[in-house]
Amino acid sequence: MEKIGRYRLIHRLGAGSFATVWRGYDDELEVDVAVKVLADNWAANEDVRNRFLAEARLLRKIQDERIVRVYDIGTTEDGRPYFVMDFANGGSLEDLRRNLVPPGRALRLCAEAARALEVLHRAGVIHRDVTPGNILLSHEGGETRVLLADLGVAKKMIGQQGATMTAGTPAYMALEQATGVGPLDQRADIYSLAAVAYALLTGRPPFPVKTLPDLLARDPNAKPAQIADQIGAPPMLDALLGAALSPQPGRRPPTAEIIATSLDQIADVLPGSDTYTPRPLAPASGTRAAMGFATPGHFTFAPGIAAQPAPSRSAFADGVAPQPAPGDSAFAGRDAAQPAPGHSAFAGRDAAQPAPGHSAFAGRDAAQPAPGHSAFAGRDAAFASPPRNPASLMQNYPVPQNRSVPAVGARTKNPRTVALYLLLAAGAVLLFGLTLFVTVALLG
Repeated sequence: MEKIGRYRLIHRLGAGSFATVWRGYDDELEVDVAVKVLADNWAANEDVRNRFLAEARLLRKIQDERIVRVYDIGTTEDGRPYFVMDFANGGSLEDLRRNLVPPGRALRLCAEAARALEVLHRAGVIHRDVTPGNILLSHEGGETRVLLADLGVAKKMIGQQGATMTAGTPAYMALEQATGVGPLDQRADIYSLAAVAYALLTGRPPFPVKTLPDLLARDPNAKPAQIADQIGAPPMLDALLGAALSPQPGRRPPTAEIIATSLDQIADVLPGSDTYTPRPLAPASGTRAAMGFATPGHFTFAPGIAAQPAPSRSAFADGVAPQPAPGDSAFAGRDAAQPAPGHSAFAGRDAAQPAPGHSAFAGRDAAQPAPGHSAFAGRDAAFASPPRNPASLMQNYPVPQNRSVPAVGARTKNPRTVALYLLLAAGAVLLFGLTLFVTVALLG
C-alpha cells in the first residue's frame, strides 16, 4: 500500500484541478487522517505551489473547532508538497443535498457552518468557495461536528481592492466574485452560504447556474423561488434567503453571525432541529473595522409576521418594510448601523418579542450605535441599549428608550391639548348663554 511520509494512503476521497485528497492512517498515532497532495501537473508552478502551502499555513493558524486542523506538512519523494488534516468521517453537506434531511437539521448545520465562516472572517479572511462539498461532517462520541475545509482560494480582506483571480464554484458564487469588479469582502461568502442553505432544503442551488458564463448571463434581478411554504417554514426564511442572495452586497446581512442566529431561530420551529445542538460562538475581540469588514449598507427586512423566537434567541422583524433603494441592503429600515456581535434581530411591524440582551432594528434614519449596542426602533430613533427586562417593551413593537412608554390604560396629557379643551368649553358656554339671552328677549 502506498505511503506518503509515515501515512498510509487507504483510498482517494476526492480530486480537483489542483490537488487530490486521500484518506490515510497514521500508524504512530493510530488515527485516521486526510492527506492533501498537490497535483503532478502543478508541482512545478511556483504560484500554485505557494497557494497550496498558504492554505496549509492558514488552516494551521486559525485555531477553532469548526475549521479543519492541519497536523503535518511535507514533500513527497517526487517533490510535491502535501499536508495532513483532520479526517471527517461523516461526509459533507453535499451528501445531505443529494439525500435531504429534515429542514430543521439542515438549517442547524448551515447555522454552524455560518459560525465557522464568522471565525474565518474575524481573522480577516474570506473563503471564496463555500459549497456543500467544502462543509464537512464528523461524528464523534454521538455528536456531529461541522468543519469548514478547502481554503485553497481563500483571500485576505484587509487592504484588498479586488480579487486577483476568479475562483470558486459558479452555482454558489456571488456575482461580484465572478466579475472581479470592486472589492471583495465577507458578503461574498454570505451569498454562498445562503445558496448552500437553499440547496440543502431543496436539493438544488437557488439558480440554474453551472458555469461562469451562466452566472454572468443570469438576470441579476431574478429572485430565488420561495420555498418556505413547501417545507412548512415561517415566511422569514424566504426573506432571509432572498436578502442574502441579493446580487448587491449591500442588501445582504453584513455578518455570518447574523445568518447563524437567524437560521437557528427559524430552525426552532421546524422538524429535525432537536437532532443538533448549536455550539456557542466565542465573543469577537477587537473591532470589525480592524479585521477588514466592509461597512454595512442599508437594511430592509420584510418577511411578514415572525414566529415567536425561542428563549435566548434574537427577534426577527417583519411587516411591510419600505423597498430599499438600489445599492441599499436587506434587513431593517434605512441607514441602519452595523449590529454588534452577538445581536441579530431585525425589528418592524408585528415583530416577535426580542430576547433579553438581543437587539431590534426598526424604522429608518436610525442613529449610529455606541460600541457594544445594537438596538434601533422607530423613525429618527436615537440609539439605546437593549433593555434588560423584556416586559419593558410593548408586546408587538420595539420602542426607543429615549421615548417614554405609558403604562397600560394610562393616557398621556399634553398641556397645550388641555388648554385647547378648556378654551373650547368656555366658548361653548358663552355661545349657549348668548343664545338663551336672545331667545328670552324675543319672547319677552
